[in-house]
Amino acid sequence: MPSKREIRRGEVLLEEKPFVWVLCSKYRTERCDYCFTKCQLSKCSVCRSVYYCGRSCQKEGWTIHKLECQYLKGIAPRVLPDAARMLARLIKILEKGGHHTKSYYTDKKYRKFKDLMSHYPNLKNDQARMEHFSSLYGVLYEFFKGESLPNSAELMGIFGRMCVNSFSICNQEMQSLGTGMYLGASVIDHSCQPTAVVTFEGTTLQLRALEALPDLDWSKVFISYIDVMATKRERQRELEQTYYFLCRCGKCSGPEPNREMTGAACPEETCGNCIDSVNMRAGDQCTRCGAVITEDFVRTFEDVTEMTNLHLENMKETTYLDVCKACLSKQKGVFYKKNVKHIKTLDLAFDSSVEFGKFDEAIEYGLRIVDSFHEYYGDIHPMTGLLRLKLAKLLHYQNDAKEAMKHLRIAKDILAITHGTTSSLFREHVFPLLQDVMLENKN
Repeated sequence: MPSKREIRRGEVLLEEKPFVWVLCSKYRTERCDYCFTKCQLSKCSVCRSVYYCGRSCQKEGWTIHKLECQYLKGIAPRVLPDAARMLARLIKILEKGGHHTKSYYTDKKYRKFKDLMSHYPNLKNDQARMEHFSSLYGVLYEFFKGESLPNSAELMGIFGRMCVNSFSICNQEMQSLGTGMYLGASVIDHSCQPTAVVTFEGTTLQLRALEALPDLDWSKVFISYIDVMATKRERQRELEQTYYFLCRCGKCSGPEPNREMTGAACPEETCGNCIDSVNMRAGDQCTRCGAVITEDFVRTFEDVTEMTNLHLENMKETTYLDVCKACLSKQKGVFYKKNVKHIKTLDLAFDSSVEFGKFDEAIEYGLRIVDSFHEYYGDIHPMTGLLRLKLAKLLHYQNDAKEAMKHLRIAKDILAITHGTTSSLFREHVFPLLQDVMLENKN
């Protein structure tokens, strides 16, 4: 029976350690393999390819690392791909009795590895995933030096569970650092209108309620598996390709509720109206000013959309400020100001400007996207809170304490719900900045 105790907004519904996890290999010399902390590190003395922040983490991590250490030493100096290492760890953990591990999500209810859906039939019909599986099989056969692997059907079942049930482990700023499987948390379903959010302290998953609930009924607790700042078509495509289902939430059950997400700008620069690009045809007129949509404008919109999609895909790993600026230049006068591709480009330009120390530019980009973040992510969402926090930091650095406080107050209220006031984000960023800005405003 579900608990009848009322759930407060921001309350932790579940806290869980991973069943298996891997640090992204690009961070292996920067972050501890066990806790993901960024600090001074020491190598494992045997394989010399895994790093730890201290003896405590090395000791804790040895439980799983001992299953792979000699194999990692055998392929050095090569680095095992992240997906292969995750699958190798799963194979060895299950060999050592991991099938019996129980992860509780209530006092009495728990999940085991076998309870996770493998989506075996879907995998068999997924050419891209089957090619990946075949590649991983070859890598692991070499890695384990010919030792017997599970048979093909069993290994594919493990692979399927890994693909569909893994979480991206992020730091408090929502930067992905690795991948983990959480057996208890795998019970939570998806919605594009989530009622809860997952954040991480190190590798520990924390699930918090985004809204008050009359009781803890797990059938009413939803998280978003994907980035919700996307059109209905894009969300459905990603869910079907990655998780093999279509969302039926209120946001997805009807037509696209917001034409601004794909909108074109009115050709008349002073108008500022949004043109419905889905139904846009040459000869149409703007409903506000009467400007005529030409064939050249339609073609330009299509070309800029294609170019933007290409660059956004290429910049998933590394962002280039000059590329962002080139895209924004092409989008000017073509994309509506709240077009989601335009907002994503501005967001990348914002982060890249911060990285290069171009803080005036960063503030300009951040202020241009903040309203759209609230509209597309919602008023209570980690991405909305973090954007407000970054703007507060930048404005404080630029000695605009009044504006910094405006954004910081909003950020504090949001992040208190999504991350909690005892989180490292609050201790290391929100509280110190709040003290500094309050002091500056007094002066």
